[in-house]
Amino acid sequence: MRHTILATALATVLGTTSLAAAAQTPQEREVAELKAQIAALAAKVEELETRTDAQSDINIATRENLDQLSAATPTVSTKGGIKVTSADRKFEASLGGRIHLDAYAFDRDQADVTGTSEFRRARLTLQGKALGWDYKLENDFAAGGGLEGFRDAYIARSALGGKVTIGHFKPYRSMEELTSSNEILMMERPFASATGLFSGRQFQQGVGYLRGGGRYTAGFSVFNLRGASGPRNEGMGYAGRVTFAPVNDGDNTLHFGAWGSHENANKGSADLRASAGYAGRRGPSQTIATVTGTSGDDVTAWGVEAAGAFGPLFFQGEYANASFGQPLGPDQDVTAWYLQGSWHLNGGHKPYKAGTGVFGSAPVADRGLWELTARYDSIENRDVAGLEVSSWILGMNYYVNPNLRFMFNYTRGDNGLTGDETGQYAVRAQFAW
Repeated sequence: MRHTILATALATVLGTTSLAAAAQTPQEREVAELKAQIAALAAKVEELETRTDAQSDINIATRENLDQLSAATPTVSTKGGIKVTSADRKFEASLGGRIHLDAYAFDRDQADVTGTSEFRRARLTLQGKALGWDYKLENDFAAGGGLEGFRDAYIARSALGGKVTIGHFKPYRSMEELTSSNEILMMERPFASATGLFSGRQFQQGVGYLRGGGRYTAGFSVFNLRGASGPRNEGMGYAGRVTFAPVNDGDNTLHFGAWGSHENANKGSADLRASAGYAGRRGPSQTIATVTGTSGDDVTAWGVEAAGAFGPLFFQGEYANASFGQPLGPDQDVTAWYLQGSWHLNGGHKPYKAGTGVFGSAPVADRGLWELTARYDSIENRDVAGLEVSSWILGMNYYVNPNLRFMFNYTRGDNGLTGDETGQYAVRAQFAW
């Protein structure tokens, strides 16, 4: 507006002075010409300002349209995998997976074993959120098609300060059992887990509740004695685990825990067995104790655990005792224990997952990470003379990046019942995303 007033005033002045143009001196005519040029510039400025105001209105409208479009468009993230989130944040889905390719060779003793290679795991995982519920569906194609490959398959929701889970998942027992296969120290878990004491009973159908704080966890689950692919049965079980970390400051962690489990066979139940592969996977195996499903007996177990990470050093151990009911005669007592540890050669440190009470893999720098590992493992039926197996393992892990790891294990097994001392060399290429 100020430019319009200026132009009008100048035009009036110039119009008035033009009447006396003939009587002006050369200097006066030069001044008049300058005034005319100023009036023309003022008009040009006014025109440009009008255009600028119009363009600003267009920019504001464009920004509003872009904001509306962004608010209605799902978010896609590719960091560490593929994740899609709806614009209203009510739905979320991510796709992940893991590939564990193993190869084995044996120092043969008495057992008839065959060196081989296999996909230990080949999983695809779909997980996310839907209207306030978490969900996860995971299939392991290395275990077979259909229900045989089901691993985690559940829905979950936050409640009472923790999380309630419904579906197919691991009962809350054994620290090493609850550690992800992507982050276990050795290629196979120790005997105080579903690799021995709870053989074939890693995932069960049921309901669980887990609550975790900065230094503690408490979890309890009730389940049917049926995996996804098992026969229909009326067997039931329950398990619970509590943990406490009196030291947890990021650089140093000290962990203690205890757990209990009860499995009661009933109509249609499969046998409840403790069986140990004492010279690595695909090596010789020894059955330690069995409760037949038709007997209706039960297995009651309890365990204690301790672990710690102090700088590059890590240790973990568990002791478990289980009573296997027998249809004739007294129950059979089984004990299992292990001690394992590692040393990161170039500065790694295992982080503590306070929400679940387990340790993860150390973060990997650009230069990669080397880790020396060792474990001694034992399981024994105390009511059958000589029925004991043990193994010691030496290994090396090389973490190339957060997704890729190479593993080497040498296992020397000892079967006290048969005298067999088979050894195994094993390597793994592991990729997870």
